[in-house]
Amino acid sequence: MNTEKVQGKFDQVAGKIKQGVGEAIGNQKLANAGAAEQVKGVAKETWGNAKDTAGVVRDDKRSQAAAKGEDMKYRAENAAHNTRERITETAHNIKDKVNEKLDNIKREHKH
Repeated sequence: MNTEKVQGKFDQVAGKIKQGVGEAIGNQKLANAGAAEQVKGVAKETWGNAKDTAGVVRDDKRSQAAAKGEDMKYRAENAAHNTRERITETAHNIKDKVNEKLDNIKREHKH
């Protein structure tokens, strides 16, 4: 709970007391001031709730961005690994084919 929410709740209670006292003693100015303080408290509490909500959304988006970044890193590393595997496999296949050709040439010239 942030300070705006706490102050808002406090203002609402204080305003309710002022309004009640003003009405009890017939002081309209005090009763009106109490009602105004309650409205001020409601606004502060609502602002505090809005700030909390914004914080939750911000934290969620940061977490999502971090997770997405980790996912992208994993996918990039995986793609790089697969590319290296294909390159080395191709190199081995070429080596085998070249060696097969060279062996055939050697066989032809030994006779």
